[in-house]
Amino acid sequence: MNIVLLSGGSGKRLWPLSNDTRSKQFIKIFKTADGEYESMVQRVYRQIKSVDGEAAVTIATSKSQVSAIHNQLCENVGISVEPCRRDTFPAIALAAAYLHDVRGIAEEEAVVVCPVDPYVEEDYFASLRALAERAATGGANLVLMGIEPTYPSAKYGYIIPENKNCISRVSVFKEKPTEDKAREYMEQGALWNGGVFAFRLGYVMQRARELIGYADYQTLFDRYDSLTKISFDYAVAEHEQHIEVMRFAGMWKDMGTWNTLTEAMESDHIGKAILNDRCENVHVVNELNMPVLCMGLQNMVVAASPEGILVSDKNQSSYIKPYVDEINQQIMFAEKSWGSFQVIDIGEGSMTIKVTLNPGHGMNYHSHALRDEVWTIIAGRGRTIVDGMEREVCAGDVIRMPAGVPHTIYADTMLQVVEVQIGSEISVHDKKKITLRNAESDK
Repeated sequence: MNIVLLSGGSGKRLWPLSNDTRSKQFIKIFKTADGEYESMVQRVYRQIKSVDGEAAVTIATSKSQVSAIHNQLCENVGISVEPCRRDTFPAIALAAAYLHDVRGIAEEEAVVVCPVDPYVEEDYFASLRALAERAATGGANLVLMGIEPTYPSAKYGYIIPENKNCISRVSVFKEKPTEDKAREYMEQGALWNGGVFAFRLGYVMQRARELIGYADYQTLFDRYDSLTKISFDYAVAEHEQHIEVMRFAGMWKDMGTWNTLTEAMESDHIGKAILNDRCENVHVVNELNMPVLCMGLQNMVVAASPEGILVSDKNQSSYIKPYVDEINQQIMFAEKSWGSFQVIDIGEGSMTIKVTLNPGHGMNYHSHALRDEVWTIIAGRGRTIVDGMEREVCAGDVIRMPAGVPHTIYADTMLQVVEVQIGSEISVHDKKKITLRNAESDK
């Protein structure tokens, strides 16, 4: 089974845990059987592999998410990188070209496309496999999954099938309606459009040629920023005559808001939190190393991270985005392919950061023109290279790098470092990568 997971957007509705560099699908909030926590992307990837261990998974995403994907999944997962955001049709066209031209997938093979962030069980992925089989052997060019609605929602588009069979031709698509209209659609047997569909690879490649002049993967990638922003539904699905919908009646939740996300939490809190016995329907997610105390609250969500603190009525939390758009500050936490960093303090002429490097990984060899840096190793073992000189380091060691001096660090074990940056102008743009000859390359 070939699966393309769409992983786009910044997920600002789950601020302060999500931001421009850390999207909602990377928040570790779901408890696993061993008591650890996993993210949406980790959960979905694990579920796919449990249903079909041979499934070929490709994630269509932006460049800013690649490091987090490698960090949370593995280095060899397929990734179709979007140079910029252009909505779902260009993203799917680029992914199709990637599968054919880069991964060597034949045009006759079926591909399933679905979002990376629904909260589902394994029967959903069994249905995806059935969807792929239908696309490969049936007469339709496009096979959609229609979610059996559980309430008249105004958040989703609707698919109205011609009949109530498990698989039916599509009668008509309906845009996001009012709740009253949604009730009418449900009476007609309408299904939620969850953005899940399957096709033979050559079909989308042909539609891309017709609509955007697609030639090959590299051409499409190079001209991606000139493509019109348009969804796959508008560009393709609503114009396709040979189209079917397959019903899915299993559990399916959209994790787009705090209200829906907390419904999937197994506990009323993650992290250090105390809720007294007068609290009702209250959930706390705390990523800070300090306790949160809640007393007498009802229907509330409290979320705390290095980015900020949210205290909100659960229903009101759905309207968070315009307020978060007004917040303009330094990114305080980010995952990278080599590990992660968290800003501890920002002062006049200084910034203090806690850096965690995964075993076997390291930073680029680089220098800064406008700042000095001091590394204090607080845990683990590794190696530094400063101005060409290599040394082993462990907890308690201090390394100083004046401005202009090239440096890097590699982790032999999990390595934690407190980095202090000192300078009149501290900027992410003040970094010059340098080729390090006769030494281990950056991972």
